[in-house]
Amino acid sequence: MWYYEKKLQYPVKVSTCNPTLAKYLIEQYGGADGELAAALRYMNQRYTLPDKVVGLLTDIATEEFSHLEMIATMIYKLTKDATPEQMKEAGLADHYVNHDKALFYQNAAGVPFTASYIQAKGDPIADLYEDIAAEEKARATYQWIIDMSDDRDLNDSLIFLREREIVHSLRFREAVEILKDDRDTKKIF
Repeated sequence: MWYYEKKLQYPVKVSTCNPTLAKYLIEQYGGADGELAAALRYMNQRYTLPDKVVGLLTDIATEEFSHLEMIATMIYKLTKDATPEQMKEAGLADHYVNHDKALFYQNAAGVPFTASYIQAKGDPIADLYEDIAAEEKARATYQWIIDMSDDRDLNDSLIFLREREIVHSLRFREAVEILKDDRDTKKIF
């Protein structure tokens, strides 16, 4: 189904070791509005959507997995040289005790990822509105992380991710209009 190109969708550069910033980014790794939840949500919903928009969900789900890879790379780069004391100062002591510096699907508060983050109603328009909301929440979270970051190199990648969330939201809005137009047309049998 996929062709994996062994490079990130967009380059990830980090200026310095910064476990605090990594803690914020963990929200986009395993949080309710993060990349894993989005990828799984869209991959799951595609089975109950009309053929006219199935490809869109597959494409965006695939891209969300590439964003997850970027976030994982950011977190790794921000923590790989951190001392246990730096991890503790960043509020990651519990994470360090349980996982060392390994990535773990959780949010910034340390709450593990759960399948309850993956919404699916089975109504195409309801699901697409859920997807629009998910993209807008991810966009907002990226902006807030950028606001907290003083790492220009990292912010470049975060800005890229934020802009992709905007594009996804617009594409989902287009899909809603396609389905509304289809629903409102007279059908003669």
